[in-house]
Amino acid sequence: MPLPLLLFDCDGTLVDSEPLLAEEMAVGLNSVGLPFASTDYLGEFRGARFRRIVAELQQRHGDVDPVKLDVMEAGMRANLATRLAHELKTIPGACEALDLLAAYPSAVVSNGPESKIRTALGATGLSDYFGKRLFSGYTANCWKPEPCLHLHAASIMGYQARDCIAIDDALVGVRAALQAGMTVIHLNRFPDAETTPENAIMISNMYQLPAVVERLTREYWQAPVPQHSVGG
Repeated sequence: MPLPLLLFDCDGTLVDSEPLLAEEMAVGLNSVGLPFASTDYLGEFRGARFRRIVAELQQRHGDVDPVKLDVMEAGMRANLATRLAHELKTIPGACEALDLLAAYPSAVVSNGPESKIRTALGATGLSDYFGKRLFSGYTANCWKPEPCLHLHAASIMGYQARDCIAIDDALVGVRAALQAGMTVIHLNRFPDAETTPENAIMISNMYQLPAVVERLTREYWQAPVPQHSVGG
């Protein structure tokens, strides 16, 4: 059987962008009168689409003029792009995992805009691992926690959901991939605060990923592990 398709989340899974994103969100949202702390993103809203966060905050604190929101979001994203280009680091173990899993078909599936995905991967030297295989919620017009983004990526790549492994650190992504009918690996870097959903496989760091993918390849797909992957 062919190897499974690996669908990687970006923020918090491949790159450590979430602290930068949380800080810029806090600056932007507070500037338009929506109280928000960076810890709110890292806690309640981690992995959520920005406009969903805005909608929730407006329900709690009142509506903001749409023009002000658009201007704020544009400024926030510009500031974030600058910070990503200069400050962004990879998640520990991500490069090593991608090297060991290089023989597997793979793509990035993210709620973020494609420009942000490209900036993040380019700033951290990960672009060559994925080429143009980037799937953004903004391009597909569907976002996690709905399963449609994962299903869209799988379809474009020529795979059924059952032949995909999704790797995600955020619960919105884990639940989306589970609902899509995929095998899911949850990178749970905060096990004291988050519980891995039933039917997902938990790892605590990216160094553990290749061995888990290798085991799944043998057990579920009954396919030989590539020579230069784990155990090769």
